[in-house]
Amino acid sequence: MSVNPPPQPPAPLKIGRSIVAVLAGMFAGAILSLSTDQLMRAAGLLPALGKQTDAQLLFAVTYRTIYTVLGSYIVARLAPHRPMQHALVSGALGLVLSALGASATWDSGLGPHWYPLALVALAMPCAWLGGTLRTAQLSQSN
Repeated sequence: MSVNPPPQPPAPLKIGRSIVAVLAGMFAGAILSLSTDQLMRAAGLLPALGKQTDAQLLFAVTYRTIYTVLGSYIVARLAPHRPMQHALVSGALGLVLSALGASATWDSGLGPHWYPLALVALAMPCAWLGGTLRTAQLSQSN
């Protein structure tokens, strides 16, 4: 007769590591985006808020997209397990934050409406791509 060990509750350490992974990746993406904004303004490549052309905003969407993919990769890399799910959680949080930002600034005159909508629309695909890069890396190492 065998005795089964009692079930183990979820380890709080893993939940903490999951939270740290999501926050670290999102923080990295935000810091890179905001720092690039400031550097571009200091270099004269981007004007003040509300005075950007569509081309300048498209450039901002491009580097923010790259940084969001990188941030999602960082989330997946730091995740204690299930890297894709962690990346997608960060994408969902990014989607909510982008939607809140879009609604808060909608009639503020800070620029065309397509810009915040693009950030909302790109949140989940960027998270998926960052998670996919990490999962592909993991499958190559096995």
